Amino acid sequence: MNRLVEYDMSTIVLATQNPGKVAELRSLLQDSSIEILGLSDLSDSFPEPDETGQTFLENATIKAQEYAKLTGKHCLADDSGLMIDAIGGRPGVISSHYAFNGETDGRAAALSRQQRDEHNIDRVLAELDGVELEDRSARFVCVMVLADPSGEVIATSEGTFEGRIGFPIDEPNAIPSETVPRGDHGFGYDPIFLVHPDYLQTSAELEPAEKNAISHRGAAVRAMIEHIKGLALDS
Repeated sequence: MNRLVEYDMSTIVLATQNPGKVAELRSLLQDSSIEILGLSDLSDSFPEPDETGQTFLENATIKAQEYAKLTGKHCLADDSGLMIDAIGGRPGVISSHYAFNGETDGRAAALSRQQRDEHNIDRVLAELDGVELEDRSARFVCVMVLADPSGEVIATSEGTFEGRIGFPIDEPNAIPSETVPRGDHGFGYDPIFLVHPDYLQTSAELEPAEKNAISHRGAAVRAMIEHIKGLALDS
């Protein structure tokens, strides 16, 4: 029997404490019968696994397997981040704590998510100082891993979201459509990410439904849904 029908999949736990990610996934799955819970929706608190992987896939797998076994439910974990060509693909797997060189304790732990985002943005913009707009190409990458309650990986997917990093607002030669941060939606680096192909809006200026249609996470979720449907048909 296929593992997708061995266990109840009416509820999937998304292995994150980030409310923005939970809201995005719920929006993407709003037409399905699957209930999405974040870790904060569960009555128990769970220790965070050490994300020791060197790639998005490795870290997503660590989280999916650990939280699936801890919660006893199917668990969907993602690892995502921003890759900027001009700085060698950084921030990459340490995107969420880039300003702190990937460290999650100490000063980083004392800050709110919004404060960490602001520090991360400041570091990225500083490192791109002097780089021309056409050379500020970047992409968000999202890798998703679905594990069953025993911790066995049963599906993976990936999505990308192309764009450029804008100029800080005090850049003397930039036109207004090139300057950042802008926008009230999204989280993380969204306010500084100019969306391909026009590079006129940041991803934080997109309405949630518009962003989900083209984002890295949206692409990864849609691919994951197809995996789940295919596995179910094979059962």
